[in-house]
Amino acid sequence: MRIFLMLLNNIALQNDVIEWARDHRCHHKWTDTDADPHNTTRGFFFAHMGWLLVRKHPQVKEQGAKLDMSDLENDPVLAFQRRHYFPLVILSCFVLPTIIPVYFWGETAFIAFYTAATFRYCFTLHATWCINSAAHYFGWKPYDHSVSPVENVFTTIAAVGEGGHNFHHTFPQDYRTSEYSLKYNWTRVLIDVAATLGLVYDRKTVADEVISRQVSKHGSEEHREKSMM
Repeated sequence: MRIFLMLLNNIALQNDVIEWARDHRCHHKWTDTDADPHNTTRGFFFAHMGWLLVRKHPQVKEQGAKLDMSDLENDPVLAFQRRHYFPLVILSCFVLPTIIPVYFWGETAFIAFYTAATFRYCFTLHATWCINSAAHYFGWKPYDHSVSPVENVFTTIAAVGEGGHNFHHTFPQDYRTSEYSLKYNWTRVLIDVAATLGLVYDRKTVADEVISRQVSKHGSEEHREKSMM
């Protein structure tokens, strides 16, 4: 399963797993501060893609260096990916998506490259970036109204299940990333199917009563009902 997920990460071409996870942990630990790689207080465009067009803020580097990444750095699959990242992503993100349509159903190389490779890559980039931008600006806050992340159905659809962002930031330990299991949440479905096959274990969830208590104290039942729609 780790190899499969590493290969999917290569197709996505959004940095290797270790670097991606370090940025993500920084984002959760220091949300909307200078140590957050895509700090939303610096504007929508910066949170969406501008953070990748400039040098990282010194606080991102300083605080990121303090994070314990040993769980990933000691993984042989991820060590292999780091050593061979450039050829892996070129092959996975551009070469294979071009070759497969040409070989199996006679597509032209031009169309295959600009649709299955380039367009697909650009679309998935923006779908991911919308989690950093739109899912911090436009939507509902059922679980914690004091933070910027929101529940945004558009980003849920675009990113195949990652738009329950207010839930995810309130309960980051919950693998489901959403209270509602089958509402476009295909990432959770993938994990559950893998668990059924014995490939995933130790899935952590938050009890329903804890979620309801959080909503009543720090969120909004009205927003919760709207986010279910």
